[in-house]
Amino acid sequence: MAAGRWLALGAMAATALALAACQGTTAPAGEEKVMNFTLTSAAFKNDERIPKKYSGEGDDVSPPLEWSEPPVATKAFALVCDDPDAPRGTWNHWTLWNIPADRRKLAENVAKTEAVADLGGARQGNNSWPVIGYKGPMPPPGHGTHHYHFYLYALAAPLDLKAGADRKAVEAALKGRVIGQATIMGTYSR
Repeated sequence: MAAGRWLALGAMAATALALAACQGTTAPAGEEKVMNFTLTSAAFKNDERIPKKYSGEGDDVSPPLEWSEPPVATKAFALVCDDPDAPRGTWNHWTLWNIPADRRKLAENVAKTEAVADLGGARQGNNSWPVIGYKGPMPPPGHGTHHYHFYLYALAAPLDLKAGADRKAVEAALKGRVIGQATIMGTYSR
């Protein structure tokens, strides 16, 4: 009898795992399951070099980004760009939140303002410099290749966060609201 229960439990667990795999969900430590969707850029492919135009050596404008359909319950998006290879630890290059849920792309050169009118009043935070908006790759010369991770989060509700917040405040505000995630990573070296 006990063996039958173990077999039934094992079958149920296998079914749950198969369903999760079919739905493209993952369960990060301490978070609810989130749906993965796709983030791309016309400027660079995943794991390829970010063009100079989008760096601190170039025009220092944000790259264009596009994404696939997020979870149906998405109410807003948040975007974070970090460089974990910086000499002083992870360096934040951009935080942008409350992007309207009906958007599927960001045009190149998002305005470096606290509220972005073109994005329905989406708000931006201070990056690690600290200044508002996007600051492109500018690793120390000879420091090797740095990896710039753009994370797009689908949110169950907009963030109640004032413009100018730093990365830590954005991260705290995201807790319990993320229902989907997409990412693209570009590289840069000098």
